[in-house]
Amino acid sequence: MGVDMSNNPPTSRTKDFFVAPALSLSLAGIFRDAGATTAASMEVEEGDEGSGGGGQREDTADISSENSGPLRSRSDDEFEGEGDPDEDGDGDKNKKKKRKKYHRHTAEQIREMEALFKESPHPDEKQRQHLSKQLGLAPRQVKFWFQNRRTQIKAIQERHENSLLKGEMEKLRDENKAMREQINKSCCPNCGTATTSRDASVTTEEQQLRIENARLKAEVEKLRAALGKYPQGTASSPSCPTGKDQDSRSSLDFFTGIFGLEKSRIMEIVKQAMEELTKMATAGEPLWIRSVETGREILNYDEYMKEFPAVKNATNNGRPKRSIEASRETGVVFVDLPRLVQSFVDVNQWKEMFPCLISKAATVDVISDGEGPNRDGAVQLMFAELQMLTPMVSTREVYFVRYCKQLSAEQWAIVDVSVDKVEDNIDASLVKCRKRPSGCIIEDKSNGHCKVIWVEHLECQKSTVHTMYRTIINSGLAFGARHWVATLQLQCERLVFFMATNVPMKDSTGVATLAGRKSILKLAQRMTQSFCHAIGASSFHTWTKVSSKTGEDIRVASRKNLNDPGEPLGVILCAVSSVWLPASPHVLFDFLRDEARRNEWDIMSNGGPAHSIANLAKGQDRGNAVAIQTMKSKENSMWILQDSCTNAYESMVVYAPVDITGMQSVMTGCDASNIAILPSGFSILPDGLESRPLVITSRQEEKSTEGGSLLTIAFQILTNNSPTAKLTIESVESVNTLISCTLRNIKTSLQCEDG
Repeated sequence: MGVDMSNNPPTSRTKDFFVAPALSLSLAGIFRDAGATTAASMEVEEGDEGSGGGGQREDTADISSENSGPLRSRSDDEFEGEGDPDEDGDGDKNKKKKRKKYHRHTAEQIREMEALFKESPHPDEKQRQHLSKQLGLAPRQVKFWFQNRRTQIKAIQERHENSLLKGEMEKLRDENKAMREQINKSCCPNCGTATTSRDASVTTEEQQLRIENARLKAEVEKLRAALGKYPQGTASSPSCPTGKDQDSRSSLDFFTGIFGLEKSRIMEIVKQAMEELTKMATAGEPLWIRSVETGREILNYDEYMKEFPAVKNATNNGRPKRSIEASRETGVVFVDLPRLVQSFVDVNQWKEMFPCLISKAATVDVISDGEGPNRDGAVQLMFAELQMLTPMVSTREVYFVRYCKQLSAEQWAIVDVSVDKVEDNIDASLVKCRKRPSGCIIEDKSNGHCKVIWVEHLECQKSTVHTMYRTIINSGLAFGARHWVATLQLQCERLVFFMATNVPMKDSTGVATLAGRKSILKLAQRMTQSFCHAIGASSFHTWTKVSSKTGEDIRVASRKNLNDPGEPLGVILCAVSSVWLPASPHVLFDFLRDEARRNEWDIMSNGGPAHSIANLAKGQDRGNAVAIQTMKSKENSMWILQDSCTNAYESMVVYAPVDITGMQSVMTGCDASNIAILPSGFSILPDGLESRPLVITSRQEEKSTEGGSLLTIAFQILTNNSPTAKLTIESVESVNTLISCTLRNIKTSLQCEDG
């Protein structure tokens, strides 16, 4: 591959380039690409060596090659012909006569520096001193030559990636256009139904094309955002970063203009946010007032504005009217301090810790790696898509900077805060939810326990919310501190039971070995994470609304599994429905997880009883358990893996049929990663309508102040073993009937009338 550097104007500046993750190009290949055109003679203004030539200064450096003209340094600019502007009566002419001096390296000097660059792109001080003496150059000149050479290599990488992204974008655009034309010919633009009398299978094929079209459009938009983020004439575009492939240095170090802020300014913002979080976490009244009715703490916003006057100016900057959600919760978690801190520093561990809350998460940029094994002082720019376990509530997409800091030997603080220019420059359309200083203070309480004080402070653009979820969202419960702490406690407890070696027999029946217990718990965790991923309103899915014969609104989405061994291969259909039931969450949860009553709602059991083969506890609450159940019929026997989870906020019952032979091997301790599993299940939330008790009593069963429940039911079925097959209308009708019958059975068993 040849790279023509002559297309670069001689005034290309360092700040036009962005440090992206390294492409799979060897340095040798890059040298071959650039060698013919980059016998470069360079000298730039002094910068930060660690930044790769950019630094944190606003000064710019010009890059040149033999083809594009010599490079000049602003700091060494000298001018000739400096006469009095009035001498000839024309000051402008004298200005035009000023010429800049620059230094051109000899071919021998370039050859020697190129040889060292191939061996060591980042020479140390000793190597630079030796080379400068050998070539008769100043150490400063050698230093800047290497900085600019590294910049050129990065520019070549970025141009290559830019061309790949453009090609992919054009390909997707063509496919998108072809699908749109086909759909417009056969479907109503408003409702998507067929406008001809063709058979139902063709109609469903067109609907599937619409779904594929939407996904392609989303991919095109991502690529367009990646390529179009910079103004015309810039030399690079960022690639989609992943945690493993990111460059070890921050792109802010290399190009301070990418997010519109200097690194020093971001560090200043996160330190101010840390101070605010500490005050918010430790202050009592009048900043926080405890509700008499619900017992939850409520932020006194007038007092907050007095305490943090800088916030008032930040909120009056022309944004659309937003609602404020503020909450605080304190809890004790069963995990040691270093492990808990690591789960916030590592984005993948953070996502796994909160599967019901986080549908997507990524580290966009590492601004500071931090120090020591726990990365004290780490600062990262992150993205997260927050969800509820229903497609009826839109997700919240938020960019924020996370700062992890050790306050003392026993105390850490994790603070998240959105930064205006950062999120606006990345994607202004996503700035519908912002984090004011939020996070947690973690205190080590010894014996593997930690006290966590969590503050969640969000600023969200007002939007339409389904009436069924309006109370729980507007009260701040859905995305508030209580939800985060309850989920954290549940996940940490699960981890403790997973690692335990002294589990009582009553908590681990039916499995003979510790290895078998761990394999089953690991498979159940993967099943529940897959369930959470499948039923939310994330942009992963394209939901189509259909109505059942009994009146429920059902959302349907399909996907194709081509090569994931963790799921059955073929076309998978997911159907989800959310309803309100006049039953408390605890009553509903106990009913759905009870194997003795499974035949009351599960129409797949054909009325036959379910029996437990194994039951493994994964928490102190008896409702937190993994069970293997068997259901026998006249024809055959079926095994079900069921994972039930409950905490102070929500409960889930997730299950899936499993291959008996494969499950038997898992019970002996074999690896479960290749067991194909397709989960269905239930998510149960309180409806948020808490009230004062009507009587004062010592009887626990009469103290309940719970309202009803928000039940989300989801079924996933494999409609065809071939990934290339099309979704049929019969499959949609089958899963529609499945949901309707199951809901009817649940209402009948609990004697619930439609709310």
